[in-house]
Amino acid sequence: MKTDELIAIDIHTHAEVSCCQAHDAFGEEFDRAADKYFRNAHRPTIAETVAYYRERKIGLVMFTVDTEAQIGRRRIPNEEIAEAARDNSDMMIAFASIDPHKGVMGAREARRLVEDYGVRGFKFHPTAQGFLPYDRFAWPIYEVIAEHKLPAIFHTGHSGIGSGMPRGGGLKVGNSNPMLLEDVAIDFPDMQIVMAHPSWPWQDEALSLCLHKPNMWIDLSGWSPRYFPPQLVQYANTLLKDRMLFGSDFPLISPDRWLDDFKQAGFRPEVHPLILKENAKRLLGLA
Repeated sequence: MKTDELIAIDIHTHAEVSCCQAHDAFGEEFDRAADKYFRNAHRPTIAETVAYYRERKIGLVMFTVDTEAQIGRRRIPNEEIAEAARDNSDMMIAFASIDPHKGVMGAREARRLVEDYGVRGFKFHPTAQGFLPYDRFAWPIYEVIAEHKLPAIFHTGHSGIGSGMPRGGGLKVGNSNPMLLEDVAIDFPDMQIVMAHPSWPWQDEALSLCLHKPNMWIDLSGWSPRYFPPQLVQYANTLLKDRMLFGSDFPLISPDRWLDDFKQAGFRPEVHPLILKENAKRLLGLA
């Protein structure tokens, strides 16, 4: 990644449409509910997303979310995202998503993706994937991530996925309480753990964990900065300024909107470069 040519690095973008396999219509009710929740109508292809970010000189980390066990939808291939990152290595990095229920087979896939495809991290969504972060069946995948000293992004807090659906789509918001990550942080100190999003309604818990565990970070995706809790801005300006990361949650929130609102959200000018790019460079091994 040519970081000197980029104005920022977005640590949290989603692959929404595959170009190498047919769309899986199963579970589309989750898409419609998410579109309504986020007021989003367009789901771009991977190539469209890359072009969008290249035009803005913003680097991006992209991943899918493997929900095959919980929701039953066929995932976008991790290999497709990794190949796009290879072809756009000046401004894109691929993370993989593997349903933790796949256990040892998932660990085998994780190792292959790291060693053969150059994947640089992993994404987990305890609510959408239907697991608790400390569930032992996830340990084999964590062990591969820790062995390679790679980061893992975990969704935390409320989820737009399932919001408004009957029974919330059967998904459990409580699975994404950030405190459930503490055992993972203790048992895998070589794995950098990123708590994605302002973790409402558990923001203070996320800040406490990040202060206490040096291998924990917070990405600021999924919300407009104008709605960030004041304590999150306070700690981003002070004690946690080195472990806060810019993320948008594209395409659900655009980096254009996020960056415009960020300027007005009370972040000190001296922390802007850290949040927008420098912290991500350290996390991703680019510094």
